[in-house]
Amino acid sequence: MAARRDRPNQDGVDLRERILDALRELLSERTFDTLSVAEVITAAGVSRASFYFYFPSKQAALAELVRRAVGAGHEAAEPWVQASADPKDTLRAGIDAGAVLWSSNAPVLRAIVESWASDVLLRELWLTQMQTFTDATIDRIEADRRTDPAMAARLDGVDVPALAATLTWTGERLYYLAACGVPPFDDRTVLVDTLTHLWLSALYD
Repeated sequence: MAARRDRPNQDGVDLRERILDALRELLSERTFDTLSVAEVITAAGVSRASFYFYFPSKQAALAELVRRAVGAGHEAAEPWVQASADPKDTLRAGIDAGAVLWSSNAPVLRAIVESWASDVLLRELWLTQMQTFTDATIDRIEADRRTDPAMAARLDGVDVPALAATLTWTGERLYYLAACGVPPFDDRTVLVDTLTHLWLSALYD
């Protein structure tokens, strides 16, 4: 990756995006723990002062990329979360969109999954971001239970927050394995079919 230099009249948004782009590209070649801020600075072609103006650490830069990916993930799940159509159709569509999202953001999402357990800042970040998916799942389950007597009966006595967390964290693990190219989940159809079956079996079938 060729380094570029700061231009005196370059606006801050461009410099900030160059740092994020450089980190994303480096993560396609290296693991996050082996990268230094100096390497990101060199790859981005910015000054050390510019890097630290926008990000206090490499963890903070990764956190921004993760938040963007998670935001896209919520957009992908929106039709199911908002009950905009048949839940079985929107659920599968959301899972498939999630597979595409993880594939297109694989270096960033692999980095957070592989790093959060050993880094306090990243641990707080990832647990918080994953909780947003769990909370959205809880809200949708509770809404369905209020309007679907069969579902209410099926989930009678079930710890809904625990069920929602199980479904979201299982998805995280399988998406991660797919992003790492681990069979059989490297096959998108298998991945989507498996996760869809799991969610439908737990909630609707």
